[in-house]
Amino acid sequence: MTTIDTHAGARVGASQPNLVARLGAWVISSDHKKTGRLLIGEALVASVAAAVIGAMLGLERMSSGYGIFNGDATPQLVALFRYLLAFGVLAPATLGLALAVVPMQVGSRAVSFPRLAQFGFWAWDLGSVVVIVSIIGNGGPGGGNRNLVDMYLLGVAVAVIGLCAVAVSVATTVLTSRAPGMTTDLVPVFSWGGLVGSIATVLSLPVLVGTIAYLYIDHTYTATAFGGNKGIDEWTRFAFTQPATSVFAAIAVAVLAEIAPVVAGARQPLRGPALAGVGLVSTGVLGAVTQSHHVLVTDGGLADTVKSAIPYLLFNGLPVLGTLVVLGASMFVLKAGKPKPGSSFAFALLGTGMILLGMLGTMLQNIKAAGLAGTSFEEGATTFVVYGALMVVIGGLLHWAPKLWGVIVDDKKALPLVGLALLGTVLSSLPNYIAGFANQPLDAADGFDYSGPMGLWNVLVAAGHVLIALSVVAVALAIVLAVRSGATAPDDPWNGHTLEWAIPSPAPHNNFASLATVGSAEPVLDAKPKSEVSA
Repeated sequence: MTTIDTHAGARVGASQPNLVARLGAWVISSDHKKTGRLLIGEALVASVAAAVIGAMLGLERMSSGYGIFNGDATPQLVALFRYLLAFGVLAPATLGLALAVVPMQVGSRAVSFPRLAQFGFWAWDLGSVVVIVSIIGNGGPGGGNRNLVDMYLLGVAVAVIGLCAVAVSVATTVLTSRAPGMTTDLVPVFSWGGLVGSIATVLSLPVLVGTIAYLYIDHTYTATAFGGNKGIDEWTRFAFTQPATSVFAAIAVAVLAEIAPVVAGARQPLRGPALAGVGLVSTGVLGAVTQSHHVLVTDGGLADTVKSAIPYLLFNGLPVLGTLVVLGASMFVLKAGKPKPGSSFAFALLGTGMILLGMLGTMLQNIKAAGLAGTSFEEGATTFVVYGALMVVIGGLLHWAPKLWGVIVDDKKALPLVGLALLGTVLSSLPNYIAGFANQPLDAADGFDYSGPMGLWNVLVAAGHVLIALSVVAVALAIVLAVRSGATAPDDPWNGHTLEWAIPSPAPHNNFASLATVGSAEPVLDAKPKSEVSA
């Protein structure tokens, strides 16, 4: 018995010029690279949609008298914005990249349970469509259409189950389908991030499904125990914000840890700390499964402060520590070699920095004396993490483009987009931090006022979201143009270290014609002449 299926749907329509046949090949293919790219592609589309909504909300918040949206539309747009950030962009983008790359890295001919991964994509896709339709019909949290509120809950549950299915497939691949000789301690750092992030996903998201089950039953029959449609946001918010987003950030920060040694042209001397750092980031699962924010209380006695500090640091501090460790290990390896950074590394490094700013913001938000709970500060932390992870995933796409599409995206076209995405992330997030100190309420788009340049902060947020949308569209166009140009990439353009760089570009359906025994964490580097190895 095996978890691998390398035949079903392998080549249906692959060689046919007919458009329908080609679409059919994508729909039924068991190729993990296609399923992963579908997840990433739709996540990029969702990121543009989320950015547009974020820009509209920013414009609405510029002045309490604008009234761009009516009273019912505003909370529904806020709910859609929150869903798209967490489960339309962050989760599918990171899991999709892991699904596309991890089997190649660990030396597997296919992903484990390929049909489960395929089911996961379509379940997430269908659930997301249901969520969007229900929100459009005033059926989101607090919505006035009772039937569509039930539909919203069902859609979120189906989408989450789909993401869990993808996570099971990725984790099982790392655990059971590694190349001969590849023990767990020799797994590439990105695959390690895929493993711990997927396990954390499987541990945390079912908690949301269970919560939705209670909410659905209560809303359908009594609408008293959990507050009916008005209580949905209160009971499910934990899954859409920090520290739950750290579950998927673990996969993102692992991209930087993977790319840095390749850029440096050297072995990672701090491989152990890098693996530990990625694992620490995934401890955000603790906040997800407990469905709570752990707050540091400083206005009581010393005993109360110490008592609150322990869970506060455990739930909020460990992901920050893990990200700092990964950043430190990545910078250290650059000193050990002769770095040749490009756009992929720039996206990954700066994106990880944005994730760190979001996590640090969460720590500050959860200090009771700061008075930031329930303000726009939380939205700023979320967008820092989500857009930062999006930048990292883009960096991963550029790095692994030779294996996914058989092309190299020109750095001259991609590097300016790094600055555009960075500026968009900062503008869409940092002004919300500042507005949070002015007590701008969270999720409100009207009916508030405070001294200071309220219009300035919110117009900057709107501009930031616009820049994010433009940068994502530009990156997608750069990849499409590279593919259409027909220029093929060499098998190992970056002087890579791990197994995916030992196969042709683009990677064939079954990845490997034969599997060699692995003896280190850098098997491809081991096989190269010593003159090509810096350390």
